[in-house]
Amino acid sequence: MKTTRRLAAVTALAMLAACATQAPTHAPDKDYGHAWVAHSSDYAALTRQVYAVATRDLERFVADKSWTAIPGQAGAENLPPAVILDVDETVINNVDFQLGFERPFTDRKLEMWDREHVAKPVPGVIEFIKAAKAAGVAVFYLTNRPCEKYEDEAAACPQKQTVIDGIRELGLDVEPEFVSLSYERPEWTKEKLIRRQAIGENYRVIMLFGDDFADFVQCARSSFHPPCTEPATRASRAADVLTYEHYWGNGWYILPGPMHGSWTSVR
Repeated sequence: MKTTRRLAAVTALAMLAACATQAPTHAPDKDYGHAWVAHSSDYAALTRQVYAVATRDLERFVADKSWTAIPGQAGAENLPPAVILDVDETVINNVDFQLGFERPFTDRKLEMWDREHVAKPVPGVIEFIKAAKAAGVAVFYLTNRPCEKYEDEAAACPQKQTVIDGIRELGLDVEPEFVSLSYERPEWTKEKLIRRQAIGENYRVIMLFGDDFADFVQCARSSFHPPCTEPATRASRAADVLTYEHYWGNGWYILPGPMHGSWTSVR
């Protein structure tokens, strides 16, 4: 346990240092966060470290039927275990897109880029997911890519198949019921709490993974969605770091996210 906490603390400090190099006001030619993800050995070492710690924790959490990574989840002792992962920058590494797309960002630009390129993994994730499945743990993927129809395409939600294809391009088996997008159902907003709770109705969720604070903590965005009623702030997020101190590196595994994310817009 002490080793896990120590590694989590080292990871958190390294992430803060990385994020500090990129303020939202940086010009594109000084976008050090993108360059750091693309070129530093530090990034690959950190993501591998996160997934290595989580892999070592698997056996403990599978065996402990009282454990859940969802605060407030009750009566889950006899449910099958599951883990929940964000997709972008947690499973799929999109740094090549981030370096090359023409600003401003749109979800469709990422969608079109993904269709034309083979997905690349975040270092360490493939090994972890294979270990989780070998241990009998279900793997769910939650992404805030929006489910929306394009006027020039027949499919009602083409983005879902693109996400599934990307995961499969990493050599990972996945079925559609284990992947969810925002607004795939009307109640599935960009507030992931709702989808985490839905998974928790049928599974004991033993781990959460993401590159964004909002992948773990509810109501952590400046642009809030139901059931949240007010925007998050830097102060509220800082308080939540301490509120959920028990989970960091202990069921909750956060990866470096210096390129984009909810941290760029809170005040």
